[in-house]
Amino acid sequence: MEDSTRCAPHRDGEISQERMKCFRRLFPNDDEYGRVLDEYAMFSMKSGPFEDLTSISKMATMEPKNWWVNFGAQTPFLQTLAFRLLGQPSSSSCAERNWSTYAFIHSLKRNKLTTSRAQDLVYIHNNLRLLSRTPKDDVKMWDVGGDAFDSMEDVGFLEFADLSLDEPDFENELIIDY
Repeated sequence: MEDSTRCAPHRDGEISQERMKCFRRLFPNDDEYGRVLDEYAMFSMKSGPFEDLTSISKMATMEPKNWWVNFGAQTPFLQTLAFRLLGQPSSSSCAERNWSTYAFIHSLKRNKLTTSRAQDLVYIHNNLRLLSRTPKDDVKMWDVGGDAFDSMEDVGFLEFADLSLDEPDFENELIIDY
């Protein structure tokens, strides 16, 4: 049963605005940008290749990558983007790092800190750590996600499996699972 308070992504103004920014950054070519907008519209409205009852019913039951393999072929830009997003490994390391920093700041010697004060110090500590990692040369924008955002041009079908993972064994596992 769906949540009655949930708003569809194409009906939420803030999400739509951020999605458009993301599409523009990933698809700088105007023709590709227009195509990905058309493909997203078909996906959101369940029209075109997505209006098939099998496609709609399998959305809720099939693994997302398998669903895109089966039903996303007619929307190559959106399919490639879906593969890149779904191919990202999930990790709790950021949360663990945050809790480690919190434990460092709110130690036995500093246990009189209020919760909000400790949270502020964790925020400052993390931002200082990020700033210390920035290059010292002329940089206009530095992003936690990486130094540059690649366009989606020339992305191969299986390139979603090659996502610069640190452990080569894990990368081989991803390829073997398919």
